[in-house]
Amino acid sequence: MPTPYPKEFRRDVVAVARQGDQSRAQVARNFGISESCLARWLRIDDREDGADAAPATTADEAEVRELRRRNKQLEQENEILRRATAYFARDTLPK
Repeated sequence: MPTPYPKEFRRDVVAVARQGDQSRAQVARNFGISESCLARWLRIDDREDGADAAPATTADEAEVRELRRRNKQLEQENEILRRATAYFARDTLPK
C-alpha cells in the first residue's frame, strides 16, 4: 500500500482544484498525483462538506451545513496563519 499523503497536502491540492483556474488534469500533474486520486480527494471533501447530501428539508439543516462549511474554512485559514506566525517568529528568536 502506498504511503498516504499528509492531510495538509491534500487540503492544498483540493483548494487549488476548487479555484477552477486549471483543469483537474493540470492540477494533478502539477502536484504529482494521478487524476483519479484527485477526483477521489474531491469526492471525499464534498462528502465532508455535505455537498452530496440531499437538499435540506428545513432552513435549520441548510444553516447547519453552511455553518459547518464556514467552520472548516476558518479552521484552514487559522492553520495557515499559525504556520505563517511560526515561520516569521523563527527569524526573530535569539539563536
